[in-house]
Amino acid sequence: MNAVLITLFVISTCWAVFTGHIPESGAAVMEGAEEAVRLCINISGAICLWSAAMELMERCGLSERLSSLLQPLLGRLFPESCRSKDARQALSENVSANLLGLGSAATPSGLRAARAMAACCPQELGLLVVMNTASLQLLPTTIASLRAGMGAASPFDILPAVWLSSLVSQAAGLGTAALLRRCSR
Repeated sequence: MNAVLITLFVISTCWAVFTGHIPESGAAVMEGAEEAVRLCINISGAICLWSAAMELMERCGLSERLSSLLQPLLGRLFPESCRSKDARQALSENVSANLLGLGSAATPSGLRAARAMAACCPQELGLLVVMNTASLQLLPTTIASLRAGMGAASPFDILPAVWLSSLVSQAAGLGTAALLRRCSR
């Protein structure tokens, strides 16, 4: 990734020198840096809020109840992993965070699930990656907070499009994973 960024920087600098737009390029770099900081501030509030909500869920036992609620679905998708209580709970937290559109908050539980799955059944790790990549989202909180930060009048008016696209991507990912699992047998 560093090589790509350095290459892009060198090419853009050479192009600015060649076309005589050095002051405009410098201004664009500073404006981009300012926008990046603004974006980080806008999104950090939502990430902190939902990360705290996930921690609270775990401490008050809601994760355990959610785990039992999601057990039938997760048991079908991850039959070997769900035999381990730690893997099942981490999977439940991860799926819950993804359903809420909290990709950043889902990362710690996803890593915990991956570690637990690697210990008991590494063959199901690929499916975990597919589910996290395509994540079905019921409430895209991160995107909504970005839209609100950018001044959208109704940040959640994208819900139908998010539901459809995440459902299609999840179905395609799960279908491909099932097909590959059958082909590998």
